[in-house]
Amino acid sequence: MNTLDLRPASECKWDLVSFGEIMLRLDPGEGRVRTTRSFNAWEGGGEYNVARGLRRCFGLNTAVATSFVENEVGRLLEDLILQGGVSTDLIRWEEFDGIGRTIRNGLNFTERGYGLRGAVGTSDRGNSAASKIKPGDFDWDEIFGRQGARWLHTGGIFAALSESAAEAVTEAVEAAKSHGVIVSYDLNYRPSLWKSIGGLDKAQEVNREIAKHVDVMIGNEEDFTACLGFEVEGLDENISNIEIDSFKAMIEKATSEFPNFKVTATTLRSVKTASINDWGAICWADGQFHQATHRENLEILDRVGGGDSFASGLIYGLLSTNDPAQAVEYGAAHGALAMTTPGDTSMAILAEVEKLVGGGGARVDR
Repeated sequence: MNTLDLRPASECKWDLVSFGEIMLRLDPGEGRVRTTRSFNAWEGGGEYNVARGLRRCFGLNTAVATSFVENEVGRLLEDLILQGGVSTDLIRWEEFDGIGRTIRNGLNFTERGYGLRGAVGTSDRGNSAASKIKPGDFDWDEIFGRQGARWLHTGGIFAALSESAAEAVTEAVEAAKSHGVIVSYDLNYRPSLWKSIGGLDKAQEVNREIAKHVDVMIGNEEDFTACLGFEVEGLDENISNIEIDSFKAMIEKATSEFPNFKVTATTLRSVKTASINDWGAICWADGQFHQATHRENLEILDRVGGGDSFASGLIYGLLSTNDPAQAVEYGAAHGALAMTTPGDTSMAILAEVEKLVGGGGARVDR
C-alpha cells in the first residue's frame, strides 16, 4: 500500500521546493557570542535546511522560494546556497534602501552550547525581506504546474514572521494541493516569534488554517499543543519525561480532526547535557505507529538543525520507498549524523546514513 500519492519524478523539475526565510548564521565556534572576535558564516533556516539536506546528502533536485535584499549580505547568502547545490531560481531580489530601515537580510547569532551550557540563538531579523513576502509574490501555478514539483515543504517559523507571510504560506499550500503536490509542514513553535503578534491564540489560528492542507505534519508534543491546541493528560513539557502512549493519543486526536494528515512525525529527544542526548523518532501513517532505532547517549557537536535533518531524511524515505517505517529510520539517522558537525545544515552523505540505518557504528572507514 502506498502511503502517499506521489507525482512521477519524470513529470517534475523539482523533487522538493522549500518556502521560508534563510538567514546568515554567525557562529563563534567554541566560544561565546558575547566575547568572540570572529565568526564563521553559514546559511540556515528551518525550511531551507530541509531542501539543502535533500540535495547534498540524498541527491534530489531542490529549490528554495524566498526573498533577499540585493546587497553584499544577500549575495553572500546566495553563494552559500549555491555551494549547497540548492537552486536559486525561485529567489526574489528586493531593492536595498541603503540602511536597512525598511527592508534587510536576517542574521542569526548562534552558540552551539557545551556540557551544562545549552545552545543559544539570538536572531536579528526584523523587517527582513522574507518577512515581507505576501500572496501573489510567487507564481505557484508556474512552479507547481508547468515546471512541476513533487513536494512542498514549509513551516511555522516562516508563518510566524508576519501577517503577510502567514497568508503567503496558506496561498502556497492551497496551490500545491490543487496541483497534486505533497505538502509537509514543520510546526516548529517558537514563543518569541508569536509574542508580539497575538501569542498562542494567533499561533493556533494561523497553524490550524494551514493544517487543513498538510499531508505530512511534523512536530513534537509542545508543537501540537501550542500550534494546534491538542492536549493529552500525562504529557510533560520536557521531552525526557514524555510517555510515548500519551503522545500517541495526542496524534490520534490530531489525525481524527485533520484526516488529511497522511503522516505525522516527531523526534524524541532527551537532553542530558548540551553534548549528550538520547535521540530517536516516531511517525504515524496508515493507522500505525513506527518508531525508529533509539540511540542513547548520542554525542552532540551542534544540535541546531538536527530536527530539520530528521525532516529531510524522513521526506527522502517517503519519496524513495513510500514506506513510513523505513522513512522514520532515515530521518532519525540523518538527524543524528547532522548533529556531529557544525552549522545548521547536514554534512552527511547517503552512504553514511544507510550505514547507520543498517546498524553500523563509528568504526573507522578505510
